[in-house]
Amino acid sequence: MSRVVVCTWGTTGGAEELLTLGHGVATALGTELTWLVVGATAEDLGGIAGRHGVATVDRIVDAKLTTFGGDVAVEALAQYARQFEFRLWLVPQTFDARLTAPRLAARIDAGVVMNGLALGADGGEIAVTASAFGGDTRVVYLLAGAERYIVGMSTSALAVEPAPTATTPPVRDVALDLNGTEERIQVVARTETSGPRIEEATILVAGGRGLGDKANYRLVEELAEALGGMAAASRPIVDEGWAEPARQVGLTGKITRPQLYVAAGISGASQHMVGCAAAKTLVAINRDPEAAIFRYAKYGIVGDCLEILPALTRAVKG
Repeated sequence: MSRVVVCTWGTTGGAEELLTLGHGVATALGTELTWLVVGATAEDLGGIAGRHGVATVDRIVDAKLTTFGGDVAVEALAQYARQFEFRLWLVPQTFDARLTAPRLAARIDAGVVMNGLALGADGGEIAVTASAFGGDTRVVYLLAGAERYIVGMSTSALAVEPAPTATTPPVRDVALDLNGTEERIQVVARTETSGPRIEEATILVAGGRGLGDKANYRLVEELAEALGGMAAASRPIVDEGWAEPARQVGLTGKITRPQLYVAAGISGASQHMVGCAAAKTLVAINRDPEAAIFRYAKYGIVGDCLEILPALTRAVKG
């Protein structure tokens, strides 16, 4: 059967958004949806799958998959793909997926599209809208010419919606042989992060080049603290060392979905907007009234962010 497979590492990181998309595509194609979960799973695995119309849950659990490793992951997924037919394989656009999806596609002779933003099926044809050229433009790929495809989707642009009819899918463990597979690259030191993450924040205040100087990033942090949120940054000021990489929002940074996103001194390049376009409310502060950021903003303030940020902080503190 030419199924639609949603593959996630564990049950977090956009799993339910991708299952919503997968169910819609599977319905349009007249086929079934399978959820492939690699590694640790949630206790309510069957319940999550049932809410999204999943027909079967396949689980791969192996000691070598306790932590992510590219070589082992590709071999595990390739063995699975050889056992079970599929037409479309969806993965969330994560750093790990960027490492594995193209390699897996080459291993099993499948087509591959990454940086997907939207996907639809009509009359048996599948079309993927994706960002290209570093996020500067959008392209539409019609998936034709190959028997099966792997597509990486940015889940920040997707909504979570239960399927019209709940299911009670069986959960089965898939047996693989990974004994002869070892990682060729060993991680000898890993960066440890603690505390809240900007991907989970409900309020973000982000700064860009319009701040003018590294010392002015404190104005972003002060407003974020006053609002009970977190400070974020665009790639240019992260590259300059004004903010930590963990605070970078955008195509090469973090994908966020806050309730409120305040962009101070950020031009609105598409690479950055990929990381914050799903914000419920976006407020832009920029001296240039023609700045691209105003096309995305619900509220815009034309002015110097070095003057406006302290004023907003004072107003919030009362």
